[in-house]
Amino acid sequence: MKQWLLRKEALWAGGMLALFAGYLAFGDSTDPCRDDAVGLAAAAGHGSDPLAEGEHVTVEGVVTGEFLGGEQLNGFFMQAEGGEGGPAALFVYAPGLDEAERQRVRPGVVLQVQGITDRFHGRPQIGQVDTIYRCGRPGRPEPKELTLPLTQADRDRFEGLLVRTTAPLTVTGNYQLGRHGTLKLAPERAYRQRSGDDPGSRVLLDDGSYRGAPEPVPYLDADSGTRRVGDRVNSVEGILTYAFDRWRLHPVEPPEFEVANPRPEAPEPVDGTARVAAFNVENYFLTLGERGAANHKELEGQRGRLLPALRALDADLLGLVEVENDPDTLKDLVRRASEAADGPPYRAVIGGATGGDAIKVSLAYRPERIELVDGPFRDSDPVHHRPPQAAVFQPHGEAPFLAVVVHFKSKIGCPSSGDVDRGQGCWNERRTTQAESLARFVHSKLTQTGTGDAVLLGDFNSYAGEDPIRALAEAGFLDIVAEELPPERQYTYVFRGASGTLDYALANESMAARVTGATVWHINADEPPVFGYDGRLAEDPAAAGQPFRSSDHDPVLLGIDPNG
Repeated sequence: MKQWLLRKEALWAGGMLALFAGYLAFGDSTDPCRDDAVGLAAAAGHGSDPLAEGEHVTVEGVVTGEFLGGEQLNGFFMQAEGGEGGPAALFVYAPGLDEAERQRVRPGVVLQVQGITDRFHGRPQIGQVDTIYRCGRPGRPEPKELTLPLTQADRDRFEGLLVRTTAPLTVTGNYQLGRHGTLKLAPERAYRQRSGDDPGSRVLLDDGSYRGAPEPVPYLDADSGTRRVGDRVNSVEGILTYAFDRWRLHPVEPPEFEVANPRPEAPEPVDGTARVAAFNVENYFLTLGERGAANHKELEGQRGRLLPALRALDADLLGLVEVENDPDTLKDLVRRASEAADGPPYRAVIGGATGGDAIKVSLAYRPERIELVDGPFRDSDPVHHRPPQAAVFQPHGEAPFLAVVVHFKSKIGCPSSGDVDRGQGCWNERRTTQAESLARFVHSKLTQTGTGDAVLLGDFNSYAGEDPIRALAEAGFLDIVAEELPPERQYTYVFRGASGTLDYALANESMAARVTGATVWHINADEPPVFGYDGRLAEDPAAAGQPFRSSDHDPVLLGIDPNG
């Protein structure tokens, strides 16, 4: 038995020596490398003597990032010292490598590659690879420090380089996280006062892949399961490249994230004896396959988000936006909200022509908390394709007030001429006219009903610095959220990596004096769309049955006291 054990140990030791010898013989072996390799900067089209596309060349550099295979970028990045111009780098597109060639491609290894100079969506590369030679293993170079902003002029210096961020970056956009595995990063969160505002320099944290719908979705937090706008990335080491008209950073080490904007489990207190909310419910439709849910499963998923959100808002008066223009749909949503609520049931406000659009605005209230004393009314001005709805409500024992819910013309579907985008999104002239009509309508109803106080609720499709909001301010209506919240909390929507306000509670002076508090419940705009009821992760525990990503807009909530 003892002899067998000794023999077994000897065989194991001999096997390990053979493996080590094989590694020395093959793993670090070198090939017959040439002395006339072209500089990477020239092959990339940079420097004083750039090469044109279509040149057959041999280039040499250290592998800094390996992204082989169709699930990734189908290639790898090389880097070399570029003389007086500093380091230079290039991507090698190599989808057809055999196993021996793939074994040569390892970070820190010097390779010579023969192929053709090329470009792919703006990124320089070597394609149609003939041969790959291994020339040594000096190790991966030290990453170059990266500081934003980056400009087009930086492409000669930075494109394709191994870099490391020098300061924390903020997630400013996550719209494409579920689609293409990217996050928008910037030194600070970007805010928008007008559509045309420049959100500043950004870089895409890419996942090193061309895949659509990556599985699993990258960069999600291990605890919460999401990755919200406002979170931070403390350090990223990766390859910086420019492709598809964007700076992209492909990590070679896992990024270090910080949850700087955690999910708010409930709205902040607003006090008062009555609560008023504005909520864009993002196309709540019973008619399946139209603008809302495509099937019953999606509809149940939509309800599974909206109802917890409405329950937590606990509003006595709801201004609802983007409800299907069908009385049965409003009744269905109000009935389900009543069943899900912890407080008294709701009643839908029905009345007036709702317009010819597929969606409408509506009011709902709790008769046990507030009384409908006049109305409803609709603004019949034809400038409104979704006529605003108004009614006078009176909290028990308090002064009445006029509530109006609106949804102005959106910024999409731009015309080829006329009301085009001049920095405030297209249809700005129409939205401004809608605002002016709304102000006249409200003032006339205040006079007609003998009511002194008014609050305007809904989705105005206008940022705070744009003409429609200015027109309403000139007509005497105050932005309550702007009065109550710090600037960094004044947003309800995230678009193209910048946050801004589209949803408002605007009040005349006497009504503003009755407001005891205001908040925006940031449950939607900061969340990745992949968690929406129609997203790929709709049934993920991080989203299903919770209020998060119940819409693409955040709800606004006010508290009101008896008489001001």
